[in-house]
Amino acid sequence: MTDALAGFHWDNGNRKKCQKHGVTLDEIEAVLRGSLHVVPDPAHSAAETRYLGVGTTAAGRHVLIAFTYRALGEQRLIRPISARFMHAKEIQHYEAQSQDPSEAASTQD
Repeated sequence: MTDALAGFHWDNGNRKKCQKHGVTLDEIEAVLRGSLHVVPDPAHSAAETRYLGVGTTAAGRHVLIAFTYRALGEQRLIRPISARFMHAKEIQHYEAQSQDPSEAASTQD
């Protein structure tokens, strides 16, 4: 995900908001660098394109991260907006939606 990106854009505003729910900055960056399911989140900002990403930490915990991209000079950065660990029902829903259609059919028998 960060192939063409220079890194992350942190400041006091997004740093505090992201850490509010117990997810560390290192965990957020690692999730955003890893395998991530991303969907647009148009409902939360008309001024910029925002995204919701779901991934897992090294410890296997599912994390939901709201983020956008920022250009600072020649650099393209990811700006995390908020992050939190997902609840069990959210994880179940996400995993059911992410399942391979052939696997879904066999689990419904």
